[in-house]
Amino acid sequence: MATLRRTKAWVWERYGSPDVLALREVDEPEPGRHEVLVRVRAASVNPADWRHLRSDPHLVRLSAGLRRPRPGSILGADLAGVVERVGADVRGLAVGDEVFGGVRLGAFAEAVAVPQETLVLKPEDVSFEAAAAVPMAGQTALKALDGLAAGQRVLVNGASGGIGTFTVQLAKALGAHVTGVCGAGNADLVRSLGADEVVDYNREDFTRPPEPYDLLVDLIGNRSLKDFRRALTPKGTLALVGGLTSGGGRVLGPLAQLIKGMVVTRFVGQRITGVSWKPGKQALNHLAELLAAKEIVPVIDRVYPLAEIPEAIRYVESMRARGKVVITIGQGETR
Repeated sequence: MATLRRTKAWVWERYGSPDVLALREVDEPEPGRHEVLVRVRAASVNPADWRHLRSDPHLVRLSAGLRRPRPGSILGADLAGVVERVGADVRGLAVGDEVFGGVRLGAFAEAVAVPQETLVLKPEDVSFEAAAAVPMAGQTALKALDGLAAGQRVLVNGASGGIGTFTVQLAKALGAHVTGVCGAGNADLVRSLGADEVVDYNREDFTRPPEPYDLLVDLIGNRSLKDFRRALTPKGTLALVGGLTSGGGRVLGPLAQLIKGMVVTRFVGQRITGVSWKPGKQALNHLAELLAAKEIVPVIDRVYPLAEIPEAIRYVESMRARGKVVITIGQGETR
């Protein structure tokens, strides 16, 4: 019998603060027939990581484990790295390919088995760190902007965050007139990403614009549905990505706003839609093309080594990050 190889990973055995995480050696995963084993070079942290870690909202337990996380659980969704082994039925990917993509859980490790349909080839002149910043935030931004047409007006509430920095760039690439909402300290950053206008939420009420928006992408969840709808045209769209606040308490968290929106949209002319992330190859390929063409450039605030993932999660949870927080693993950046 072959000896199992060992790999380092941040094991997640109970719900709580980042202090409950433990860096341990675990058995290296064996890829299934439709999976590849990726030697991870970089990962990135998302709000979903601390929400899963803290069980905030408690609904995450339905997928992660009711009393405690399922045995062997490892956080992390975004990754970039090198294909080390391939399953028997894998097509289009080979050992040595540099790839990026997403998994539901497991990226905070030196190696992870990833379904082939959630990985694509990394553009040659894009670093592992930059590529790892893209999957969850980039795909969520694309979905939030679905149906946006050139010339339309879009407002991004939370424009300087991980998803927001991609949303501004993608909306501008689509030919929209983009307004970003952020604090004064991040205004120059948001303008540099292509925003036509920037609103300081501390000084102006962005829900009372001089001209209504066709699309409002909410990444924060800090205003009521009534306020958001007031900023839209009669046929405008409100895209609720979930938000960083927890208006629904520990049970529902930001999902409370989404549930209300699903009810309200049945009775008004405006469209209210919830936006969630699902790993997928089609959107990733599109993002890879935009990366290669420099039409989107990931904004990376801080880079941490694998050993400092708890600190990285704390920083993202503080809601002070501008753009993405990235983790380097193994050899790190090669280009």
